Amino acid sequence: VQLVESGGGSVQPGGSLRLSCVSSGGTLDDYAIGFVRQAPGKEREAVACINSDTRSTYSADSVKGRFTFSVDYQKNTVYLQMNSLKSEDTAVYYCEARLYGSGKCIHRKYEYDYWGQGTQVTVSS
Repeated sequence: VQLVESGGGSVQPGGSLRLSCVSSGGTLDDYAIGFVRQAPGKEREAVACINSDTRSTYSADSVKGRFTFSVDYQKNTVYLQMNSLKSEDTAVYYCEARLYGSGKCIHRKYEYDYWGQGTQVTVSS
């Protein structure tokens, strides 16, 4: 499967962005998929995801109440609506997928098989 992210950019604190990730070469029904971010000098952090077995969605505590993750299986696209952005949200956001990925996909050790090129999100005044 190929993943292509879009929607990153620069915003001021409190602003909003919407990331999209379009998949091709496979149907999203078979994949756990989500967004993982990487900030300079920090560990990778899974932000939000959905698994392929129970279709459970998960979000990191750091983004709950601010970010909304959604899936459009018809369009093979996942979205991350990011509101009330903070400077600590600054990172490269990657869309990642795992074939037949089950369980708690938000776990920090959850391994994904596919990822996109990443999109930069910068939150700064």
